[in-house]
Amino acid sequence: MFSKLVQILFWSCFSFSFLYAQPSIELIEIAAGFRSPVDIAHVGDDRLFIVEQIGRIQVIDGNGQVAATPFLNISNKVRFGGERGLLGLAFHPNFGDNGYCYINYTNTTGATRISRFTVQEGTTTADPNSELILLTIEQPYPNHNGGALEFGPNGFLYIALGDGGSSGDPLNAGQDNNLLLGKMLRIDVDNGTPYAIPTDNPFVNQSNIRPEIWMTGLRNPWRFSFDRATDDLWIADVGQNTREEVNFIPAGQGKGLDFGWRCFEGNNNFNLNGCPGENSFYFPIHTYPTIASVGESVTGGYVYRGTKNPDLTGHYIYGDFESGRIWSLNFENEEWVNRELLKIGLQEISTFGEDANGELYLAAYTQGRIYQIQQPIISANESTLLASLPTIYPNPSQGKLTIQLASINEIKYQLAIFNTSGQIVHIHPRKIGQTTTLDISNLRKGIYYLRFATKTGTISQKLVKIGNKK
Repeated sequence: MFSKLVQILFWSCFSFSFLYAQPSIELIEIAAGFRSPVDIAHVGDDRLFIVEQIGRIQVIDGNGQVAATPFLNISNKVRFGGERGLLGLAFHPNFGDNGYCYINYTNTTGATRISRFTVQEGTTTADPNSELILLTIEQPYPNHNGGALEFGPNGFLYIALGDGGSSGDPLNAGQDNNLLLGKMLRIDVDNGTPYAIPTDNPFVNQSNIRPEIWMTGLRNPWRFSFDRATDDLWIADVGQNTREEVNFIPAGQGKGLDFGWRCFEGNNNFNLNGCPGENSFYFPIHTYPTIASVGESVTGGYVYRGTKNPDLTGHYIYGDFESGRIWSLNFENEEWVNRELLKIGLQEISTFGEDANGELYLAAYTQGRIYQIQQPIISANESTLLASLPTIYPNPSQGKLTIQLASINEIKYQLAIFNTSGQIVHIHPRKIGQTTTLDISNLRKGIYYLRFATKTGTISQKLVKIGNKK
């Protein structure tokens, strides 16, 4: 990706209009060139694993390089298109010892398959021939597959499944506990063949109810996560026509909850035919209208527990696939407060992810780019996207770097260089002109960010320094 022969423009972030002064965020591009990325995971080191819906899992190393060989490629087993494909990845808590990873994908017949793969001995890649199938769930329609899976604080594997698709849940799968569709499953992958049922699952030994079920009444839970500090569970469930919803389940309180679909959509009545009383259901802490001006498909995220963005600590960061809006949810003064952090032009925010240190990322589905979320290092008041993005070449660079502006348009550009820890390593003493040459030979090898600030906004571009200085 970082070829010396190709001048690459790393469009790494914009500044946009902020509705709130605190907290605020911006996006830094860390890698590009992915095809339909839908999940981001880590294994406790400095790598990020990017799930491509076509059936591959790519790896970004700690220097931002994309590995030449995918971690796993099962594209020949995957039915890709629409909401089908390779949709989720979870690493076993003891991955360093057993090399197990678990995936959720649509097989060639259109069914959902939950499988385990194992890292090939002596390598850092999974063996595509090591598949152990745990579950196969027939899908009556091509949409609402869910797709996320995560290991919970108890070491059990949680699996989110949509209601099977079409519109309005014609099978009433969300409320039919003889079906796995429309549910959150919970299984023990360390025991049984190929798994065991945890003894405290809510429907163990009950007739006509699948014992794998942990929670019910979901429509299309596109991404869920556990708070690494508190073990609380967050589920974002995509709405039908009127409400997108976010569900919060305090640690240890999820057993047997019913989120209400198809009786309710968010907090609104949807189809009450045959439904029990309202007190039987667990309602979301936040909803927003399913309209284009706000959003039409919620994408679940994570509670921020990193160190680089202290204003975000404890905030649940999530977004919308269609509108490109990113929000935070936080409990303040005895109520849940929702703030819009950013509205971006990317649209199609397909997933969020966190690294081993709790820093947050998101994927732009159509662009195939991965961005890191961070607080602005150079602030901007009511900033807007700059009209002209600087061109930087060569990038990577060993020493001399040329910065060229398409048009300065009487805008005064200030330039600073930051390392990945947010520390300033260089401030350009003068305003940059149409063409500026910068000597970076004194910088150590690695990744940096060039931050251009004007009175109307800031943008950042990724810079890779190569050479002998270590």
